[in-house]
Amino acid sequence: MLINAFIKLSERFPSFRRWAWQRWYQHIAKYHQTEWSFMNYGFLPDDGSTMLQLDPADEPDRHCIQLYEAVVSGVDLSGKDVLEVGSGRGGGASFIAHYHSPATVHGVDFSSKAVKLCRQRHHASRLHFHHGYAESLPFDDDQFGVVINVESSHCYASADKFFSEARRVLKPGGYFLFADFRAVEEIDLLNRQLEISGFETIDVSDITANVVSAMKADSQRKQLLIQTHVGSWLSGTFGQFAGLAGTPVYESFVAGDMVYLRYCLRNSQV
Repeated sequence: MLINAFIKLSERFPSFRRWAWQRWYQHIAKYHQTEWSFMNYGFLPDDGSTMLQLDPADEPDRHCIQLYEAVVSGVDLSGKDVLEVGSGRGGGASFIAHYHSPATVHGVDFSSKAVKLCRQRHHASRLHFHHGYAESLPFDDDQFGVVINVESSHCYASADKFFSEARRVLKPGGYFLFADFRAVEEIDLLNRQLEISGFETIDVSDITANVVSAMKADSQRKQLLIQTHVGSWLSGTFGQFAGLAGTPVYESFVAGDMVYLRYCLRNSQV
């Protein structure tokens, strides 16, 4: 019930959406005693394969990591300065830093507590975390070769401003690698927003089925984390947030009411 009320208010008042999501992420940053570093729904390849080679310590987060791999696949990140907008608990930025040989990785998030947690947990000379907002990124023009945004833009007050900012901080020819979900009736608006922002679309794909498969496959692990570390009075809310199989969020994907898309875009500005 609370989730439904939140969604309705978010749709009507975009400024409320960012405020509410920021409060939520500030709250969940308190759960720092776990090795929980990812908050996305995950990705399972069509053939169910697990060909991505991971260190044993990263294996429990395989499904969430595979979503990042699916988003960045096809673009060589080696030697590039990479920005992740909406870096959350830092797992994605850390994965990029350790597996894709970038020059630097910068993560920015609107939760100051999440940024503090990331700085405590993830350590690499090329990895940096910053507090800031997607609609007013604290970086110079033409600073990055790649901007990544995974399952985060639905929290923002203005997707238009974020897309404009992503293009501003990208070098000419740089890549914007973007993945998120929308209600099916919002997909045309999303595509128009990206077009108006000036990006050149290199590739776009519907990965809803892959995400649903991962949500189902990873539900037991996530449920155990919730049972172990979250009080019973919030377990239902966390279950919805995690997209456990059987929750309304999960069922909305299964029914086709929600669609999950992956984009590879390029800043063609010269």
